[in-house]
Amino acid sequence: MAKAKKLVSKKNKARDKTAAKWTRAAKAAGSKVRKVRGGSEDPTNPKRVAAILEKLDEAYPGATCELKYENPFQLLVSTILSAQCTDVRVNQVTATLYKKYPDAEAFAYANPAELEQEIRPTGFFRNKTKSVMGASKALMEKFSGEVPRTMEEILTLPGVARKTGNVVLGTAYGIASGVVVDTHVIRLANRLELTKEQEPKRIEQDLIKIIPREKWIKFSHQLIWHGRRVCVARKPKCVMCNLEPLCSSKDKTI
Repeated sequence: MAKAKKLVSKKNKARDKTAAKWTRAAKAAGSKVRKVRGGSEDPTNPKRVAAILEKLDEAYPGATCELKYENPFQLLVSTILSAQCTDVRVNQVTATLYKKYPDAEAFAYANPAELEQEIRPTGFFRNKTKSVMGASKALMEKFSGEVPRTMEEILTLPGVARKTGNVVLGTAYGIASGVVVDTHVIRLANRLELTKEQEPKRIEQDLIKIIPREKWIKFSHQLIWHGRRVCVARKPKCVMCNLEPLCSSKDKTI
C-alpha cells in the first residue's frame, strides 16, 4: 500500500513538473508576442502602430506618388488611368497624352474613339475614357476647370471614388482627407493586422482610427512603396523587410 502511494506521488510530481515547464514556455511565448506588439495582444495598439510607422520612415523617408503630373488635373486623370494598371505604364501613356490634351477643356471635348485608342495600353480603356471625359466636363461645368479641394466635391465627378480623391487631395494639395487604399494597402494592412476587412472603405475607416492624421498622406505612399518593392503579393521578400519583427502574417517566407 505504501509502495503504491509512493508511485502515485512520483507520477503526480512528474506531471506537475511537466505542467510547470509548459506553463513557463507558454508565458515566454506570450511575452515575446506582447513585446513585439508593444506590450499588448492587440495588434493595433498605439505602441505597435508607432513602431510600424517608425520602420516605414526608416525604409521610405522620401516616399511619394510615382505618377508623373504637372498639376492637380493631370494627377486626377493619371489616377483614373492607374486603375488595374501600373504607374510606369500610365506615365508612358501620359507623356504624350498631356501634350495633346493639356487641360480639362481639351479632354471634355475630345473625340472618344481617338482617346480610347490613346489610353488603350492602360486597360479598360472604354470605361476610363468615359470617366476621364465625364470628370473633365463636370469640372468645366461646376468648377471652372479646376479640381476642387474637398472630398465631397471631388466625389461628384464621374468615375471618381475615395481612392482617387485621397490621392489628389493628399498629393497635389497636401490635404489629409483620408488614407489611400489600393491593392497594396489592402494586402499590407491585413498582413500587418491593422485591419481584418477586405472592402476599401472599411479598411480606410480602420486605418484612420489608428494612424495619426498628420501621417495619413505619407503612410499611404510608404505602404504602397513597400508593397511594390518588398511585401509583394506572392512570396514576400521577408528577409529584406525591416517590419519583419513586427509581422506575424501567415504569408511570411521566413
